Amino acid sequence: MKISCFVLAILVFLQSCSKEKTDTQQPYDDINFRTYWNPGTAEINSYALQEAQFGNLNNGEAIMVFSTEDFRKDKHVKLETKDREKAVKVLKLNFIKRFVTGIHDFSLYTSVFTPVQTQEYPSTLKVSNTNQDWSGQTFLQLNFRQNGYQVLGKSYFDEEIEDDYHIDKALLEDELWTRVRMNPLKQLPVGKVILVPGLSSLRLRREKPAPAIADVTLQPYRGDSTFRGDSLYAYQVKYVESKRSISIIFEKNFPHKIAGWEESYLANNKVLTSRGILKGSIQNPFWQKNMPSDTVYRKKLNLKY
Repeated sequence: MKISCFVLAILVFLQSCSKEKTDTQQPYDDINFRTYWNPGTAEINSYALQEAQFGNLNNGEAIMVFSTEDFRKDKHVKLETKDREKAVKVLKLNFIKRFVTGIHDFSLYTSVFTPVQTQEYPSTLKVSNTNQDWSGQTFLQLNFRQNGYQVLGKSYFDEEIEDDYHIDKALLEDELWTRVRMNPLKQLPVGKVILVPGLSSLRLRREKPAPAIADVTLQPYRGDSTFRGDSLYAYQVKYVESKRSISIIFEKNFPHKIAGWEESYLANNKVLTSRGILKGSIQNPFWQKNMPSDTVYRKKLNLKY
């Protein structure tokens, strides 16, 4: 699946016009960053969720699990050997959404792997996504290859059984969450930006990954008290063609916790706005907390499901 040369030329020109906020210091050079994102623990955040689907807002829950790990540059998997030269340090996000539509439920799971050595590895290496509901399952994965992304997909649905194609390099919407946690005020691009929309949103709308033009702003949050935190900022993406928009609300100061988000799109002449609002946050080596007594941590996160 290729974009035409004419459209690609326009996209490249617009990308060059975007206002990149560069910073010579990489996130992992900062002692506060290395201390907070210690490989021995993870940051777990829970959110009250309202997810738009089937023309309605549906109640649910979302979880964001951030951690750092050594990630193989060749195979795009977690390093489990001593071959350190094959790995790069990444900030990993596991982003889970669960919500109910009528009698049946949805479970959306996205994993993002973004290098913290941003000068040497400026692109996110991998994003994978699975969506499950009572109808069936879908799988979608983007791997950074040949200065772009290889798209691999599998689906239960007849019209999208299998995808295997290459798209040109662009910023991924799914990596905005990890980049917010690094150095957002200096590194996030604004203006006309080429983005690949979030994989979960694409799968819910039955659309394929492809670069799209968006108007992007970064400014202090000026909304109501829905989102809470210190010195909040809003990073807003408005897609020109689809009219879909997403706004990530985060704290200005390190570690730039994400207070929530809003995602709006037009369906059947009605604008629906999904929303996630932070309700709990802990740092925890969850992979070690697998005994029945460890459910106490779920209570600290106010998890219902």
